[in-house]
Amino acid sequence: MTDSAFRWPAGRAAALSVTFDLDAESVVLAVDAGYARRPSVISHQAYGPLTGLPRLLGMLADRSLRATFFVPGFSAERHPAAVEAILAGGHEVAHHGYLHRPPASLSEAEEREEIERGLAALEHHGVRPGGYRSPWWDVSPRTLGLLAEYGFAYDASLFDRDTPYPIATEAGVIVEVPQSWVFDDWERYAFLPDPPAGQGVIEQPSRVAEAWWEEIEGYRRTGGCAVLVNHPFLSGRPARTIALGDLLDRALEAADLWVAPMEEIAAHAAGLGLDHIEVDLPRL
Repeated sequence: MTDSAFRWPAGRAAALSVTFDLDAESVVLAVDAGYARRPSVISHQAYGPLTGLPRLLGMLADRSLRATFFVPGFSAERHPAAVEAILAGGHEVAHHGYLHRPPASLSEAEEREEIERGLAALEHHGVRPGGYRSPWWDVSPRTLGLLAEYGFAYDASLFDRDTPYPIATEAGVIVEVPQSWVFDDWERYAFLPDPPAGQGVIEQPSRVAEAWWEEIEGYRRTGGCAVLVNHPFLSGRPARTIALGDLLDRALEAADLWVAPMEEIAAHAAGLGLDHIEVDLPRL
């Protein structure tokens, strides 16, 4: 759904935000702490901050492009140099939980702890994040209210529209920047035999870039906001980074496409004076 009242800045037709989830080891340790004793699994995840991230940061720097990095608190604690490199590149650092535990599976006390531990880990780097993406995009009915309570400006976890919109919660208003699984590299590249991850088919990078461009073209025609979601342990592999860079070159050449970090997109939406909505959950 695209709000007919929504307008992009400077006469642009649509927007694109380039984002990365620095999950690293957290995404498997959230499943089972026992994977800490599995060097092959851990090395697969550590590729992100150790090898993929520097390559991706270089690719972004070559294009003078600011991205948004959603960083779990555990990743920030385990890989502080990675967070400092992201900040040195001028990129936005946002919140992605602490140990990549989906809030819908947690009690309120546990959800608060995940938020607070994540905030503490990022504050160690001088970051007070304005944005949040839920691990696995799986929020609880109280998540948005908690985010407003903790002072977040935007969330990036829901799927019901094509453009950002303000949500009214009991603790205040928060901007939602909607997402789409189609732009998640996890669905294209992820594979682990244990814990089982991925669809069993690892796609060719050039085909992924072409599929994403086709989707971006759809957003350009309908005035939406496309959000690329990449993981450094996946899209930081050589051919995939090259394909992503080629895709971004096409996007930057499109005069009607605003390419911006999530914080700028959310701030623009907040300033439009759109009507607030409330999340409507079914009652069974």
